[in-house]
Amino acid sequence: MSRAVVATAYGGPEVLSVVDVTVPEPGPGEVLIDVRAAGVNQIDWKLYSGLFGTDPARLPIRLGLEVAGVVLAVGPDVEDIPVGDHVIATGVVGGYAELVLVPVTRLSPKPAQVSWAEASGLLLTGATAWHTLEETGVGAGDVVLVHGASGSVGRFVVQLARLRGAQVVATASEAAHTDLRALGAVPVTYGPGLADRVREATGTLGPVTVAIDTVGTDESLNVSVELVADRSRIATIAGFGRAGGLGIQLLGNGPGADPGTSIRAAAIPQLVELAADRQLIVAVARTYPLEDAAEAHRDSIAGHARGKLVLLP
Repeated sequence: MSRAVVATAYGGPEVLSVVDVTVPEPGPGEVLIDVRAAGVNQIDWKLYSGLFGTDPARLPIRLGLEVAGVVLAVGPDVEDIPVGDHVIATGVVGGYAELVLVPVTRLSPKPAQVSWAEASGLLLTGATAWHTLEETGVGAGDVVLVHGASGSVGRFVVQLARLRGAQVVATASEAAHTDLRALGAVPVTYGPGLADRVREATGTLGPVTVAIDTVGTDESLNVSVELVADRSRIATIAGFGRAGGLGIQLLGNGPGADPGTSIRAAAIPQLVELAADRQLIVAVARTYPLEDAAEAHRDSIAGHARGKLVLLP
């Protein structure tokens, strides 16, 4: 048996419960993982919010898409992953749990230099950030505007853009400015007059050539189209309602978005290597026991965390 978090109905975090579930032995192509940390992502709470429908046949919904842990058992045909390996997995089903079955195709080695909590927050948001930069063609010479730069995806966008040789202007609350400067970005505070503050911040860097929006507000979308001449170089992972009308790229797993499956899969080994070399840092904002998954989701919905939220079973 394993304790696991499930959504027993559609609604807010109050519908979450910790229940006992049976975990079968790993079958062909599977491993059983002792979960040491499970990353919290916004898609987790959106799955039971009603955003993607309210089909009662889907209930209860197991939550958690990415974990870090130790291999406890392997399927009969798994030969190259020994018991005891430290691994990261993304695209799993039911990762908010003590134990979870994962296909071997979803596994990556956990670098020793990266903590369990950091490892559980690396792949999903890291691959999302990588996708936005690939689709907008970010490289040396670009000036990239990142909206919501203090969030988990935004921080990865900043770091990966800088590794590509781009200059970065990052919107965030003033409390996050010191952190963003340490990542190599020029921070600006969001709010009225944002476009003018961005122009002032770019100074001698030149005009903004790319905008990556991780928050989906009217302000972030309006400023992006005002400052970036080529709308194909504007991407949003949150502006579902307006992206089509603005002619900008909508990326991710939401309605009408490009999931970028092959791009994200190709990014994973590179993200692991960058994290192992400490060129890419996962900022863990807060950790919670499994029983506090609802609190973690409330904090995720509020959107004020500067970095990853992580459950520790």
